[in-house]
Amino acid sequence: MPSPRSADHPPVSPPQRDTVDALISQTQRLRGGLDAVRRDTVADLGDTDDAQVRWQRALCELAVHQLDDLGRHLGELREGLPADAPETVDRSETVDPVETVDPVESVDPVETVEPEADAAAGAPARSGAAGHAPTGRGSLLSRVGSAEWNLLTDEVTWSDELCRIFGRDPGDGGLTLDELPSWVFSEDQPILTGMVTDCLVDGKPIDGEFRVVREDEVVRTIHMAGEPVLDTDGSTASMWAVLRDVSELRRSERAVRESRDTLRHQRRIARTERRLAVEVQEAVLPPWRGSLRLPARDGFPGAGPAPDSAALDLAAHYLPSESSAQIGGDWYDALELPDGHTLLSVGGLTGHGVTATCGMAMLLGAVRGMAVAGIEPGALMGRLNQLLAVSSQPALVGAVCTQYDPRTRTLSWAQAGHPAPLLFRDGTGRPLRSPDGVLLGATTGAAYTQCEERLEPGDLLVLHTGRLARDAEGATERLLALAPRLTAAHGAQECVRTVAEEFGDEPRENDACVLIARVTGARA
Repeated sequence: MPSPRSADHPPVSPPQRDTVDALISQTQRLRGGLDAVRRDTVADLGDTDDAQVRWQRALCELAVHQLDDLGRHLGELREGLPADAPETVDRSETVDPVETVDPVESVDPVETVEPEADAAAGAPARSGAAGHAPTGRGSLLSRVGSAEWNLLTDEVTWSDELCRIFGRDPGDGGLTLDELPSWVFSEDQPILTGMVTDCLVDGKPIDGEFRVVREDEVVRTIHMAGEPVLDTDGSTASMWAVLRDVSELRRSERAVRESRDTLRHQRRIARTERRLAVEVQEAVLPPWRGSLRLPARDGFPGAGPAPDSAALDLAAHYLPSESSAQIGGDWYDALELPDGHTLLSVGGLTGHGVTATCGMAMLLGAVRGMAVAGIEPGALMGRLNQLLAVSSQPALVGAVCTQYDPRTRTLSWAQAGHPAPLLFRDGTGRPLRSPDGVLLGATTGAAYTQCEERLEPGDLLVLHTGRLARDAEGATERLLALAPRLTAAHGAQECVRTVAEEFGDEPRENDACVLIARVTGARA
């Protein structure tokens, strides 16, 4: 059944691998240059405790981490989505202060540091104390500040940048170690207390995160890294730290994590739905493979055997769409009826997936049931349309339903918005004259008429769902062009192989079915 084609926008082209490789190479060169700057800086600084020197050293380390993150992300972009990892607790707005950032899952596009600009320039630690000029809003330096708490004099020194991060006026000065916890989320306070205690008592470096609530009620996530400054006798004289506002970075991480998890979830759902759709399809479509003879030689129970010269040699084939994930609602069917007639039907629902295959199962069951009850094709189509009108899953369906009487070799058939069967005889083919009939489900109360065609021994009947190729009309013409080969074939199975060779590699947006029936016996 031909389905309307949507005017979809062309898909977004993925990044070219060569472009990503070039970016990776540039990142590696930057990383090498930064290593050289860092080595020179560390060699020049020695063991000095000057605050500006510590700031420069921290900036070098920060730039190293940023470039490492960038390199890992570009590698992930080149290789594609990472393999499914074990489920982790998504803390969303809650960030573990002692959790290190997974470089594979985090990227801050505006925090890449140019080593020549920051490390070599020697950015000072405090704008007030060292004349550090204010930086632009959103730049790296505007989100990094420094602090020092002198334990001997109780002096607190905060950079202007750190004051702005906390939403404070630089003129008000910084917070003492006793005041700082009151700005921190209650669940994060033990983490901050533990870091400060370990630094002051045990001389351990500080490295962790916590969230603060500013006076304007804005929540910021702060990463704190620092170390104790020892006195000449080895006791802790002060504590210095570099504090970085990582709020935007954490939001970016959550967005990446959530979008990745959503994509994985959608893929799992798609795989599950495809498996269910395939199982439904295999359970409903006729189980026979190869050729089938109907009516059977022993006949339907209660009906007499059909003469050999009037039987049908049947074969069918299912052709998947170019996207194997799109399992549609197309069907083919052949069934011997109690009155000795043979039911042949093909059809298809719009849509894909479990909904389409379940709808196909319902319709095919209804077709079989009404045919067994003796309802002729035209009336059968009308009742199918009534069934769809009251269905909880509205759909459009194209179908052909035929009943073949082997005693008179008469084919009675009806159609609903579907290509007509093709009749091949004496090396030529033609479509049968179509009776009236619109798509099932398109309108209530539609009338469906039926036509009759008398067949001859050796005649070949081809029923297909109209989606053998993207161009449905072109597919019909190509089938008719196969007339010499089809009429010369020795059986229905050979005819199916011929059609499969012609259309098997054809790119198609939907799956398709073909059912071929050959009237057995030689013409008198």
